[in-house]
Amino acid sequence: MEGEMMTGNLAAAWGARLVDVDYVPAFPITPQTEIVEALAKWCESGAMAARFVTMDSEHSMMTAAGAAAATGARVFTATSSQGLLYALEVLYSVSGWRAPLVLVNVSRALAAPITLEPDHNDVLAARDCGFLQIHAETCQEVLDSILMAYRIAEDERVMLPVIVNLDGFYLSFTREPVIMPDPEQVKRFLPPFRPAHLGFKASSPHALGVAVLSGTPYSYFRHQMHLAAINALDVHREAAAAFEQLFGRRYDVVEGYRLDDAEDVLVMTNAFASKGKVAVDVARAEGKRVGLLRLRMIRPWPADAIRHALQGRRAVAVLDQNLSPGQGGILFQEVAACLYHEALRPRALCSFIGGLGGKNLSEGELRAIFEQTAEAGVQGKGIGPVLLYTEAEHREMVQLQVLAGGLKS
Repeated sequence: MEGEMMTGNLAAAWGARLVDVDYVPAFPITPQTEIVEALAKWCESGAMAARFVTMDSEHSMMTAAGAAAATGARVFTATSSQGLLYALEVLYSVSGWRAPLVLVNVSRALAAPITLEPDHNDVLAARDCGFLQIHAETCQEVLDSILMAYRIAEDERVMLPVIVNLDGFYLSFTREPVIMPDPEQVKRFLPPFRPAHLGFKASSPHALGVAVLSGTPYSYFRHQMHLAAINALDVHREAAAAFEQLFGRRYDVVEGYRLDDAEDVLVMTNAFASKGKVAVDVARAEGKRVGLLRLRMIRPWPADAIRHALQGRRAVAVLDQNLSPGQGGILFQEVAACLYHEALRPRALCSFIGGLGGKNLSEGELRAIFEQTAEAGVQGKGIGPVLLYTEAEHREMVQLQVLAGGLKS
């Protein structure tokens, strides 16, 4: 079956259209704006029956989204970068309300300095807010992940909002073939949202809202959110099986690429994982036993799946497209933590930082990762965090500093 050529942004908009959302509060920001532009056009023409409202900010946008979801509406919205940070206060509230909705984040690096190109510090800043997180590699996966996200979010065992993340520019504006799911099959996969709490009668009211609580009930409800997020692992497994049966495509919480006999494994996420797979193929052609593990679900953290994929390997490298100043790669820390107690944990864990601000990952840099990781595995000693930066790039920066008077030579 041939797919239609569409950008990652348009694939995200089609995901919202196919699930028949009721309400779209929106605020534009590069590189996400194409999503809400498409939805606005469809709502205006009558192709979608949703209510589309342009808000005055991302803070207002998320407040409206959460309030609508709490009343039983199926809600979709999207943002990026500084917009996600502006909405961050409300993300904690919406998840605390147990209001299921889907927020697409089109990753873009954060200021300052400023760039419009992608990395993952924006979405990873929201990893502890209570939203689940699914990260997409391809335009097809963007659309499919939105369908799965609603099924997971609206499940009574979960009732939490979900972020579906895609890389700005590298995926948001890249056209790829996307197979459009049949709308009738989508309805079978995702029935109308009928939250149980709306079935309560006036004589037996049910409240969702903010209350000033002491530590005892506060701890209880926060832990309930944690347990609901853990439930999402089982719900995701069920949703993935149902999705595969209906649409023929399978998505697990992690994806292994050429892992069967791999000695050394590169861990990545999002669109740059496609570059990583090419690098694996090149290394395999040279006789190197390497593989790749792509993290698709970041919250809840799929610790068991990661342990199963990485146990017994000689060495593991985690390539983070983010940087936590004073600590290093965010995902490296989480991978290391879940492997700590494993008897068959890899002999070496290596941390690499790359792709910050959309900086390209070259074939040479990926080759260097495999070479250094193999050496670390032989020595049984991890390395990093190592910033991927070529000599030519360093010379360019030194010349710019000299021109600006920052250096004498």
